[in-house]
Amino acid sequence: MSIRITGMNSGLDTDAMVKDLVNAYDKKKEIMKGDQKRLSWKQDAWKELNTKVKNFVTKSLSNMRFSSAYTKKTTEVSNSAIASVVSSDGAVNGQQTLRVTALAQAGYLTGSELETTDGKKVTNNTKLSALGYDSEGTVTLTKGNGKTIDIDVNGDMTVGQFVSTVKAAGLNANFDANNGRMYISAPDTGTANDFSFSGDATALEKLGLTGGTSHKENGANATIVLNGVTYTGKSNTFSINGLTITAKELTQGDSFVSLTTSTDYSAVYDSIKNFIKEYSSLVNEMDKLYNAESAQDYKMLTTEEKEAMSEDEVEEWENKIKAGLLRRDESIASLTSALRSSMLQTYKIDGTTYSLSSFGINTLSYFLAADNEKNAYHIDGDPDDADTSGEPDKLKAAIASNPDAVMKFFQNLSNDMYQKMSKLSSSNEYRSYGNYYEDKKLKSEYDGWDKKIKDYEDYVAKVEDKYYKQFTAMEKAMGTIQSQQNYISQMMGM
Repeated sequence: MSIRITGMNSGLDTDAMVKDLVNAYDKKKEIMKGDQKRLSWKQDAWKELNTKVKNFVTKSLSNMRFSSAYTKKTTEVSNSAIASVVSSDGAVNGQQTLRVTALAQAGYLTGSELETTDGKKVTNNTKLSALGYDSEGTVTLTKGNGKTIDIDVNGDMTVGQFVSTVKAAGLNANFDANNGRMYISAPDTGTANDFSFSGDATALEKLGLTGGTSHKENGANATIVLNGVTYTGKSNTFSINGLTITAKELTQGDSFVSLTTSTDYSAVYDSIKNFIKEYSSLVNEMDKLYNAESAQDYKMLTTEEKEAMSEDEVEEWENKIKAGLLRRDESIASLTSALRSSMLQTYKIDGTTYSLSSFGINTLSYFLAADNEKNAYHIDGDPDDADTSGEPDKLKAAIASNPDAVMKFFQNLSNDMYQKMSKLSSSNEYRSYGNYYEDKKLKSEYDGWDKKIKDYEDYVAKVEDKYYKQFTAMEKAMGTIQSQQNYISQMMGM
């Protein structure tokens, strides 16, 4: 950098003058940064919308392509106190009989109240010698699967150490000092998870695991009889032919409960209703963004402009800009066009041509629909829709009378829509795979601003240096003139 001579001869504040001259360039740079920030807001707006589109496609739309969305099953139990049943889509319609003859339970041991030889209260820190056991021996823990674990005991072992050893062996164990008893249970129900203690009889007695007021419940398996076939399991839950049956109480004698499995038409209706709701919400959102008011008159604010406004005014101004970022966006237009065209398709099923209207699913009339909701669909008879709740419910009637036609129609519609949406999220020069907007193009434009701003900063630095050079030259020239004047004055004796 050249040496800057500032005002030595002219007496001028050249630093201030250069700053004023360069200030206009700085304002332009701030405007450029504002335009870059505006672009980043557009990126954020698209990322948010892109997530909503993805969620709709991968969840609601994708599910509608498969028969499982239309083959929901439900099973009624004639006595819900005996058992509960959850039906999978593969469950077979019809009536079955169920008896519950045994319930699974976990093995449980409640120990006798422990006592010390001197009458003191027993705690986890009490040694076995204080309980009257002052020798060495072995307590064997045997599990229901036949596995045995030997526990060495002696007078120095504490109650808490014994409990910890039992826990480490895989059982639930605790010593309740308030009641002075050990409580030990199997980790799960069934005979395979049961347990027992044997070995040193004195140690077992002093630990309260045998004799006295100790009590042991053995682990047991559950047994049910479904349609005359007996099933046994370690838990009270059985999975049989698409049904998950949880036994809760025993049936008495030869009595039984009835399980009636049928198609859950309400669940099928809810699947379609949810699809229509998600579709309409997404289309309304995109129409709102596409039809937003123009924000051309709202430029990005400079620092100076923000300082002259209140925080609320700045926020309102910037919200105006953000609201119009995706106005007339071509990617949104392509998305809504694809979605709407799929919803207008007709399909011939078993000789009959169906459309959404065949099932009482339509958009509202142009004059009844609210702004940016004219492409939303409504289901006639939907109790949650104030606009169409009073109409006859064609969809429910169709599901009950011809469920196959309903399934095939919506599978065709959703497959068509899914394929179109897949094409709009394929990778190309401007768009990354899986995105529904030109994310590559927007990133390239954003990065381009970085280069523009850097180039402009370099240019302004050169301009600033040029001004300093000009003032330096002026100062040197004035210095030369002053020297010459002083020399002439001396020569003339002035």
